[in-house]
Amino acid sequence: MKYLSIIITVCFFLSCKNESSTTLLTANEIINKSIEVSGGKRFSNSVIRFNFRKAYYVARRERNNFSLLRMAKVDNDSVFDLLTNEGFQRFIYQKDVKLEDSTVKKYSASVNSVHYFSVLPYGLNDKAVNKTLLGEEYIKGKAYHKIKVTFDEKGGGEDFEDVFVYWIDKQSYKVHYLAYSYNEDDGKGLRFREAYNERYINGLRFVDYNNFKPEVASIELIELGKAFEANKLILLSKIELEGVEVDLINNQNL
Repeated sequence: MKYLSIIITVCFFLSCKNESSTTLLTANEIINKSIEVSGGKRFSNSVIRFNFRKAYYVARRERNNFSLLRMAKVDNDSVFDLLTNEGFQRFIYQKDVKLEDSTVKKYSASVNSVHYFSVLPYGLNDKAVNKTLLGEEYIKGKAYHKIKVTFDEKGGGEDFEDVFVYWIDKQSYKVHYLAYSYNEDDGKGLRFREAYNERYINGLRFVDYNNFKPEVASIELIELGKAFEANKLILLSKIELEGVEVDLINNQNL
């Protein structure tokens, strides 16, 4: 009986220790796990193509270089917007178009935004990204790591003042929900996204999103998960990537 009591005590101690080690993960470690289960290093050496809202997008990432392309019809003109490490260019019928600086910033942000959301959580380990673990939160009966993300002004892009919150499944380490605040020329607000239609293409995870806004403007960003749980968000749109194709550069099989 004495030995049985000791065994139970040891097992209880080990159980608490394992539980503790799970909760002691840092925000960086959680994000690293999330990126890894979503495709990891494959993103860094890939060509990704998809259609989104009447435009065709192509992203080429190779080591530290990138080119993000958007092709669309604008007033019956064939318009190509290209964002690279070197900057932004717009081509109409293959002719380079000179734009005002303010217009360049606007188009750069819109091209980057679509490509950015398409591969999340990839990109959350960039140097300008700051991550804070807010703790644990339950949504629809599942436990999530809740992580706040902000950006440095240097290297954080045109929308560096935006703030994000990610809900990462504590079992699978996949991003199931995210929310963000934005402040643009045409207004500011909050959005909450629910991932669905998960699929893996050539080892990379892609999802679509139900895109919500809060019923009341006074709610705080970090409270949007609870608002979603309480059905206090309004469905605005669906974010759907169609015809996704992935090529891995240099036959990356990581």
